[in-house]
Amino acid sequence: MAAPMELSCWGGDWDLPSLHPESLTVMAYAKFSGAPLTVNTIDNSWRAPKGDIPVLISEDIVISQPAKILNFLRKQKYNADYKLSAKQGADTLAYIALLEEKLRPALMHTFWVEAENYCSVTKPWFASRIAFPLSLYLPGKMSREALNRILLTRGGPPLYTLTEVEAQIYRDAKECLNLLSKRLGTSQFYFGDTPTTLDAFVFGFLAPIYKVCFPRVQLQDHLKQLPNLCRFCDDILTCYFRLTVSGHSPAGQDTVDANLQKLTQLVNKESNLIEKMDNNLRKSPQPPPRKLTMLKLSAGGEESSPVNRLSP
Repeated sequence: MAAPMELSCWGGDWDLPSLHPESLTVMAYAKFSGAPLTVNTIDNSWRAPKGDIPVLISEDIVISQPAKILNFLRKQKYNADYKLSAKQGADTLAYIALLEEKLRPALMHTFWVEAENYCSVTKPWFASRIAFPLSLYLPGKMSREALNRILLTRGGPPLYTLTEVEAQIYRDAKECLNLLSKRLGTSQFYFGDTPTTLDAFVFGFLAPIYKVCFPRVQLQDHLKQLPNLCRFCDDILTCYFRLTVSGHSPAGQDTVDANLQKLTQLVNKESNLIEKMDNNLRKSPQPPPRKLTMLKLSAGGEESSPVNRLSP
C-alpha cells in the first residue's frame, strides 16, 4: 500500500483551486496521473517545512519545487507521460523552459509589481489569508522578491529603465502565448487526447492570468484573443477539478447531485406506493356484478311504468 501523500499549497479563488502557478501545476499533474494527494491550504510560506510552496510530504520525505515533486510522483508509478516518445519528452522540456523564460516574468509582474494590480488585488488577497502581524510584511516581501527576480534575469538600471524592462517582458510573454496557441492548435491537449506534464505546466501558468480579475489586464486581454488556450483552461477546470466556466464548485455540484438524488428517491417512493395500492385493489374480493333492470319505452316514446302495464 502506497504511503499517504499530502500537498501544502496556497488556496484558490476566482473559480481556481489555487492562485499559485506552481501549486496549480502540481495539482493538475496529480489529477492527470491519478495520484491520491491530500491537499492542505496554508496561510503563508513560512509554515511550509522548507519555506517553498508547494511542498509534498510522504512519511519522512519532504519535497518542494514542482519538477522534483513530479519526479517523485513518477517514481511512485503516477506517470502522466508514459505514452510519450523521446521526441515528445524533449519537446516537453523545451516548452517548459520557454514558459520559465518568457512567460513567468510577465506573470510575476502582473501579480506582484504592477502597482494597481498589487494594491487592489494581490496584496489584499494574500494579506487576508495570512495571520497578523505577518500580513503586514509578507506580501511586500513577496513583491520585492518578484521585482528582484525580474531585474536579475532581464537587467535593469543603469542598462535599462524599468519602463523598458516592463515593455520587453510583456512582448516576450505575448510571443510565448502565440507559440503555445499555435502548438496546441485544435487538439484538446498538447500531445493528443491525454494530458501530460506539459499540459500541467501550461495550465499552471495560464489559469491565473485567465481567471483573476485585475484592473490592468494587458496580458489577460491578449490571452483571451487566443480562444483555444482559453478553452484549454476551461476544459481542465471542468473535467479534472469539477469547476465549470460559470464557476460551480465541487461543493455546489455535490449539493445539486444530492438534491437530485432526493427528488429521485421521492418519486420512486410515490411510484412504489401507487403500485402497492393498485395491487391491493386487484387482490381485494369483488362483489358480483348486479344486473341492471332495463326500462322499456312505450310506442309513444314514454317509459312503460307498472301502472301503465296494469291498466286494461
